[in-house]
Amino acid sequence: MNLFKIFQDIEAIDGDATERLAYYSRRSLLGLGKKALTVSAPVVMASVLNEAYAQTSSVQDVLNFALTLEYLEDDYYQKGNAAANLIPAADKAIFTQIGKHETAHVALLKGALGAAAVAKPTFKYTATTFTDYPTFLLLAQAFEDTGVRAYKGQAGNLLGMDVLTTALQIHSVEARHASEVRRLRGLRGWVSATDEAPAAVYAGEDLTTQATVNLVTLTGKSADRVREAFDEPLTKAAVLAIAAPYL
Repeated sequence: MNLFKIFQDIEAIDGDATERLAYYSRRSLLGLGKKALTVSAPVVMASVLNEAYAQTSSVQDVLNFALTLEYLEDDYYQKGNAAANLIPAADKAIFTQIGKHETAHVALLKGALGAAAVAKPTFKYTATTFTDYPTFLLLAQAFEDTGVRAYKGQAGNLLGMDVLTTALQIHSVEARHASEVRRLRGLRGWVSATDEAPAAVYAGEDLTTQATVNLVTLTGKSADRVREAFDEPLTKAAVLAIAAPYL
């Protein structure tokens, strides 16, 4: 078995192969423990390759999932910023800047995915979305809070990957967007029991136990205060269900 030739062939296809295989070979050998001393090189190599490249497809799926959400937000703010007499002059600069952020997020994710990037879908909105400012704000809040929870829900699928850093950089900016939109609506900057956006956006945000610890009992604080102190992730299925009416 010519391992050097195998590595050369893999690197010809995947320029990041060396780093990827180094990471997963350590994980595979640790997982095998003492058995690593008795199994053959082909078995170890197969284990490493399966783990490393089974992740590649899932990483593309995660990034395309994120890209679809960013397409939606980018499209939403482009249309909102272009709509006549929708956004008050006092808030126009805010949404202009948020729109630029979303456009940059789309560009970054498309650049990371290359030819594997999904095409931008056609989005649909209600008749009053871009004529009634309170409706526009409410939907902006729902999109931003959904995005924050969506990135959190997919972070575990990117562990050990360089793109995790990129995802977290976008995630924190989406959280700042959400907080700013909440401020414009006269709400707290964090998720609370007063939120009126679609229930699906905030499903699961009522937890008072974290890491098996009941924080109401531990801190003596009210359930509302405890819930506000933590954000929960959303599954991909839950996010797609929220976004489905707009696709």
